[in-house]
Amino acid sequence: MNISACGIDFGTSNSTVAIVDGGPARLLPLEDGKPTLPSAVFFNLDEDSMAVGRAALAEYLEGYEGRLMRSMKSLLGSGLMDAGTDVGGRHLAFRDLIGGFIGEVKKRAETAARTRFDQVVVGRPVRFVDDDADADRLAEDTLADIVRRAGFSDVSFQFEPIAAAHAYEQTVQRESLVLVVDIGGGTSDFSLVRLSPDRRAQVDRSADLLGNTGVHIGGTDFDKRLSLACVMPELGMGGLLIKGAVLPNSTYFHLATWHTIHLAYRRDVLPGLQDMARDVVDGRRFERLLRVLRERSGHHLAIRSEAAKIALSDAPTVDLDLDVAEAGLHVPVSRAAFEDAIAAEIARVGDAALDCVAQAGLTPAAVDTLFFTGGSSGVPALRRALAARFPDAEAVEGDLYGSVGCGLAVVARQRYGSV
Repeated sequence: MNISACGIDFGTSNSTVAIVDGGPARLLPLEDGKPTLPSAVFFNLDEDSMAVGRAALAEYLEGYEGRLMRSMKSLLGSGLMDAGTDVGGRHLAFRDLIGGFIGEVKKRAETAARTRFDQVVVGRPVRFVDDDADADRLAEDTLADIVRRAGFSDVSFQFEPIAAAHAYEQTVQRESLVLVVDIGGGTSDFSLVRLSPDRRAQVDRSADLLGNTGVHIGGTDFDKRLSLACVMPELGMGGLLIKGAVLPNSTYFHLATWHTIHLAYRRDVLPGLQDMARDVVDGRRFERLLRVLRERSGHHLAIRSEAAKIALSDAPTVDLDLDVAEAGLHVPVSRAAFEDAIAAEIARVGDAALDCVAQAGLTPAAVDTLFFTGGSSGVPALRRALAARFPDAEAVEGDLYGSVGCGLAVVARQRYGSV
């Protein structure tokens, strides 16, 4: 069988590619034999080279001079999309940045599968942009153009939670009403779908899709809230100037948000803060901020905040190493503090799940299964919130990083077949 179609899950945090080639859908290895490729790009100015994935993160952490970009998907539909960024004195359009990453994903997938891919089904969130249909359409159109420029002749889309439903359906033994819970790096998406062994071969499943909702909240928002609550105060956030005014928050928010960290390094930021230093009450904490900016170690802080978030799924308290801000600095972070920080986001995610079921004219009691996918769906507070809203539903965990990609491959097989 010659395969010319694949499914690509271009994620905020990680990306995958999958195909169907005579058996169940399978993920292709994209880096060091692993199916997940972190959605990261590092422009190494010392070597005049570009690295992606784990290699990008490794080069950045090794101390090479350059620019690390993560959470690129979050740029789609935002006002930053057309702004671009400066890399070593050269302007780089964000379209080209995303295109370069997707082109590398395509190249690696073709190498792994030993075939050329011309057709692709790309996953997309239910909403790229909340409450703005025009911006949402523009985001999809922009991504479609980028994917075509990367070398695909036929490009189509499927909602990520529906793709996950297609993957889960390959395993179901009886008809079920399933709420797919897809919590990714940038969005939380829900689909209420009727699944059964008898229906999974059908191409037109529109009658079985009962509801779709999504909200622009995901794992990177949890990272941000953890950083703002537990990390940035150690760098002076919330502190006072001698005359009683509160320190400006903008630089702290930039450092806490993956796709805006580079804005903290603009040429006018550090000199302005250095001029302010003599008027800061807590000079020691403020000096930590200045050191982070001087050494451009914001991504180090973000990586450690993300690692702490992940660790808090299993441990009640973790030790957060902030030595990039001050030698020997360690801060204990509790799960309780993290959950307090993300409480508003968790509430909005839970309400979006209820909206999905209400959209179908049903009550939570009608849902048989909560199917969890997406790397951020394992946050304990999130699981508790959804269990409280759907107390009668069975919780099933899919492949948190692979269900969407495999489902997209199933859809690609249905739409494009084989040649």
